[in-house]
Amino acid sequence: MATDPSGAPGAAPTRRVPEAVHRRRWAILAVLLLSLLIVVLDNSILNVAMKTIATPAPTGLGATQSELEWAINSYTLVFAGILFTAGVLGDRLGRKKVLLFGMAVFGIGSVLSALSGSPHELIAFRAVMGFGGAFVMPATLAIIVNVFEREEQPKAIGIWAGAVGLAVAIGPITGGILLDHFWWGSVFLVNVPIVITAVIAMSLLVPDSRDPKPGRLDPLGVVLSVAGLVLLVYGIIKGGQLADFTDPEVYGTACGGLLILALFVLHERRSGHPALDVRWFRKPAFSAAVSSIALVFFALMGVTFFTVFYTQSVRGFTPLQSGLLMLPLAAAHMFFAVRVRRVVAKFGVRAVCTSGMVMVAATMAGFLLLDRDTPVWVLEVLLFFQGASMAHIMPPATVSIMQSLPRDKAGSGSAVNNTFRQLGGALGIAVLGSVLSTTYRDGISARLDALPGLTDEARHAAGESIEATLNAAARLGPQGKELIGPANDAFVHAMHVTVLCASLSALLGAVVVALFLPKRGAVRPAAGAARPDGQKEQAGAGA
Repeated sequence: MATDPSGAPGAAPTRRVPEAVHRRRWAILAVLLLSLLIVVLDNSILNVAMKTIATPAPTGLGATQSELEWAINSYTLVFAGILFTAGVLGDRLGRKKVLLFGMAVFGIGSVLSALSGSPHELIAFRAVMGFGGAFVMPATLAIIVNVFEREEQPKAIGIWAGAVGLAVAIGPITGGILLDHFWWGSVFLVNVPIVITAVIAMSLLVPDSRDPKPGRLDPLGVVLSVAGLVLLVYGIIKGGQLADFTDPEVYGTACGGLLILALFVLHERRSGHPALDVRWFRKPAFSAAVSSIALVFFALMGVTFFTVFYTQSVRGFTPLQSGLLMLPLAAAHMFFAVRVRRVVAKFGVRAVCTSGMVMVAATMAGFLLLDRDTPVWVLEVLLFFQGASMAHIMPPATVSIMQSLPRDKAGSGSAVNNTFRQLGGALGIAVLGSVLSTTYRDGISARLDALPGLTDEARHAAGESIEATLNAAARLGPQGKELIGPANDAFVHAMHVTVLCASLSALLGAVVVALFLPKRGAVRPAAGAARPDGQKEQAGAGA
């Protein structure tokens, strides 16, 4: 029996995407994946380069643990804060236009980051990159929804998610090769030729699309969201840096951030043109899927942050070797992400996502098996299953989000999807990074206190991270060699405490998905059908 795109039986298939666009949809997807690749590639490259950037000049910038966290989170916070507005601008002005603008800004930020002369400059220029990336990510997913028919969207989004796995693999390996032959800034300069290639290809192939009835901008909402996120994350990171969450600067800024975010939600509920339409969260298919993505990235990004220090600082692998060790995670994610739609068709999105979240929790807990001399194959097995688990969460959850909204709101829906993913990652790095830093300091402080000749300031700085301790040990000469073994032991213990927290967050995500995600995911309103807000979705909108 024939069906229309909305799933109504008895009707002939109706194509809402223009035939000229439909014919070149796979070429368009390839170009969009190139832009996605560069945004994800940047973060995965930076993970490998963190140890080098933490090394004193001229090799690196001598960045502290908290400065490294801010180098990542300055990008993420600006990215997450601007995404709402970027999605609305894409729906209003045209998604192709904002995509090209975002790529150009991202390329400029990459050049400036490569030329940074201090950790603070790197943090600032990473924020510029985040501003550009915020216009790229929602546009790619929104364009995919507008050039593929509903029945092909799960496959296209699966490939989109699989490209993330490819970037996870290419990033560390590329970063390792560059760091073996060039200075640390090369990990940012490598973005420039990719940006140029992507912009030319987009100009030629990608069609423009927009919402025929876009909402107005919400500048107050944007300011509140960015201010609230920055204050909250600053308080969490500062607490880890000081190893004291009772300090007024810590709880004052964190509580201030929560208060501003509460005001943001109240403002969005009352606004006639909200940056974030909180009414969408009334749909279980939307809210549960968004929550699962945020929680899984909370766990993943926090663990990824310390894995590079485990492989390089504790185990002594080079940046290239450390990058190669991430291949099982990337390969598993890429392999399963493009095939998971068949599993979802058989068992339902709720069962697949719940199982994936439980497996993520199990693999996080599996890091408890890792010690200073554990065989490397144990790490590789854990990373493989972690990648496979992620592949059974991200594509079906993303499909559930995008198909629960009208097609003409694809830009805004994509912005929310990416915002909560980035927000989960930022909080994961901040919270789990602070847990790691605080636990590590507790484990190494007695050894540092026993060393003569260290000032209180030097002793505090040396206890912030394993890299800071090893740098202090190198300056102390023969006397500092006694610090290396205890530093490694303290880090491994801190890593074990941190992965338990990550595992619990993934289990929480499993509970949320099992309780609230519909068995078969979202059912988008048919063309012309009434929407929850009383409007009608227009056939062909945004095509």
